Amino acid sequence: METEHIIHGFRPVFDNNSRVLVLGSMPSVKSREQGFYYGHPQNRFWKIIAAVCDRSVPVTIPDKQSLLLENGIAVWDVISECDLVGSSDASLKNVVPADLSVILDNAPIKAVFTNGSAASDIYVKYQSVSDIPHIRLPSTSPANAAWSFERLLEKWIIIKEYLCV
Repeated sequence: METEHIIHGFRPVFDNNSRVLVLGSMPSVKSREQGFYYGHPQNRFWKIIAAVCDRSVPVTIPDKQSLLLENGIAVWDVISECDLVGSSDASLKNVVPADLSVILDNAPIKAVFTNGSAASDIYVKYQSVSDIPHIRLPSTSPANAAWSFERLLEKWIIIKEYLCV
């Protein structure tokens, strides 16, 4: 695969009731094909969020948006554009950070969670907001096969603490 320049094409999902912000790095090839976050069928993000919120796993994009908004969860990515090979975070170059003020100025965000090390590293380098807690969570990506669903859920369940504040 060749390196290509990718411009993030999805709008953030949030509203004025969003309490937590979950940030990924950049949409995968499958997500870009589908036009929405965490579109790879083996990515465990939607199963994890559904379990955290005690809901069924959403299938359609409108159902995914509803799950997030009804539970106070905002989703976006830390990168606005970059050079990338396929979906590999390890290949990220020429990163342009996203303008998180779009969400942070318009929603009462109590904590920022990053989905994996690449998102966390970029958030800390470019966008860390000192008065909002940041918690790095293990990646839900299928590339993180060392983490079982149960282990992921043990870490991701912390989101609930910030949804009830």
